[in-house]
Amino acid sequence: MKKIIVSSLSILMVLVTFSSCQAIKNTNNKQRGAATGAAGGAVVGGVIGNNVGKGNNTALGAIIGAVVGGVAGGYIGDRMDRQAERIEEEIPGAEVTRIGEGINVTFNEDAGVYFDTNKSDVKGTSATTLDNLVGILKEYPDTNILVEGHTDSAGPEDYNMNLSKQRAQSVTNYLITHGISGSRLTTAWYGENQPKADNATAEGKAKNRRVELAIVANEELRQEAIQKAKQ
Repeated sequence: MKKIIVSSLSILMVLVTFSSCQAIKNTNNKQRGAATGAAGGAVVGGVIGNNVGKGNNTALGAIIGAVVGGVAGGYIGDRMDRQAERIEEEIPGAEVTRIGEGINVTFNEDAGVYFDTNKSDVKGTSATTLDNLVGILKEYPDTNILVEGHTDSAGPEDYNMNLSKQRAQSVTNYLITHGISGSRLTTAWYGENQPKADNATAEGKAKNRRVELAIVANEELRQEAIQKAKQ
């Protein structure tokens, strides 16, 4: 079921000024996360926005960091509503959350993106899920996407960090090889450092082994929305 979160825009606009097309390293030692890619500055800069996200949720921070606000933000939000509905229709079980002017999508074992133990290759049901996602992303080419990899706490922390990197990059590479421009994508990985559930239980660990997406407007859509708001 789609969730809707309304965020305060006025205190977050400063994040929009972040822009970079180079690899970046999260400087928060506790997070120990990293990101690479050439997606729009709002996505890459928004990774740093985890400090204003919900707890340790950098995907949420990325979406908040892409805020335009006002009438233009409403125009973008309408586009995101339709895209979120398409994701829900085509990928049953995916956790789709509409946040302000963006979309947070979480794929875990129940949502069709599953990796074998200690593996990072995309195959089977995971490939089918990502094929459906590719189709939707092609329908909405005016967005940028942050792909995040996360693990549970089983095993050494450094191993989990590398595993989350490999899995996130596998998803990114799959999207690129199936027709999504690499310029739209940023890849990030956080190992076991951003749990969504209790790692003391098997159910919690399953929820923490996940790939998350943050989908936000690209610069062209942002400018289109601003021009529409002036009319």
